[in-house]
Amino acid sequence: MIDSIVLTPNIHMMTGALALLGSVLALLGTGWAAWKRQKFTMWAQLSLIFFQVILIIQVLLGVKLLDQGLGPLQLYIHYLGGLAPLGFCLLFYWLPITNDVHKSRAAAGAAALSVVFVLMTFVIGSTFVPGGA
Repeated sequence: MIDSIVLTPNIHMMTGALALLGSVLALLGTGWAAWKRQKFTMWAQLSLIFFQVILIIQVLLGVKLLDQGLGPLQLYIHYLGGLAPLGFCLLFYWLPITNDVHKSRAAAGAAALSVVFVLMTFVIGSTFVPGGA
């Protein structure tokens, strides 16, 4: 059933733009709490969850496109750029940080690193899509 579904690279570009937006929102949500030296708020948590859900959808769509034979020249940039932000978020959740202010700062750090990797992947990946940047 999944093999009969055909995706276009434009769908991956659109969800990539959403992943980029989600990473910026996560950085704003977590960065605000860290900058104000506040505890890790519910809004910061929700912004990280939203980003991770979008990123997981983006990774799944990318795997489907690779299954269709598209994008073999971009494998490593996508592996690094798409999976590293998930790794940063996992690392944040795995660290046993008990101080609320330190937790906010660690979340902002994970979000900042994620923005860099998602932006890099979006810019480089969009150059390979017909009609892309």
